[in-house]
Amino acid sequence: MSTAAPGFTSHTRFITGRWLRAQYRQPALIAFTLVQPAIWLLLFGQLFKGVVNIPGFSDSSYIAFLTPGIVMMTALMTSGWSGTTFIADMERGVMDRMLASPVSRGGLMAGQLISNATTTLIQTILVFAIGMAAGARYDGGAAGYLVTIGVSMLVGIGFGSLSNAVALLTRQQEALIGISQFVSLPLTFMSSIMIDPSVAPHWVNVAARFNPVDWAAIAARQALAADPDWSSVLRHSGLLLAFTLFVGWLSTRAFRTYQRSV
Repeated sequence: MSTAAPGFTSHTRFITGRWLRAQYRQPALIAFTLVQPAIWLLLFGQLFKGVVNIPGFSDSSYIAFLTPGIVMMTALMTSGWSGTTFIADMERGVMDRMLASPVSRGGLMAGQLISNATTTLIQTILVFAIGMAAGARYDGGAAGYLVTIGVSMLVGIGFGSLSNAVALLTRQQEALIGISQFVSLPLTFMSSIMIDPSVAPHWVNVAARFNPVDWAAIAARQALAADPDWSSVLRHSGLLLAFTLFVGWLSTRAFRTYQRSV
């Protein structure tokens, strides 16, 4: 046990560095991942700004309500592409060489997810900057922003883990993209990302209770409120953390299935 932790740490650091260097050598990809959430925020913010006039809507500013939701939507959508990097490694033979080496399987997974989490962090800051420029204001202070950043990164890591697991199991980019869309779209619309639960259909509210993306949106909005319900923040953040750890463990075990099928 004494060598496992240092090995995991050093392997994670090495893999993280590898993916960060590859990621930031592609400025066009970086620009796309930064511009996309801006388009979502401004588009949805204009299309649905009238929903605040519906009786029962809890916020007087739709852009303020929407901004944390778009943060989580962006983290979800971006993380769905995480597994494409694993598929590229498989096609080039890099994955087989990695798995034949002494590198920790946990480090191999964690390093890639940490590098993706840096993109989520940048996107979160950008979405908030655009939302505030458009008029969104929050009274939750620094704690609210930190909670929002934290839960958005958990969304990115959790669903990035699922994407990686699907990549290892299917080894096909087409299958990964199809499954990613099949999962991300229902999770987006069966949540409070764009609509207040008080004015949504009852069945959507029931489904949202089991939706990790909704847990993140609720935790963020509560933390950003003038009078945060910290018990709700802790409860939903705890559920999200448990989900992230579980799917992270599952995705690491997917390496065994991949090796047996090669």
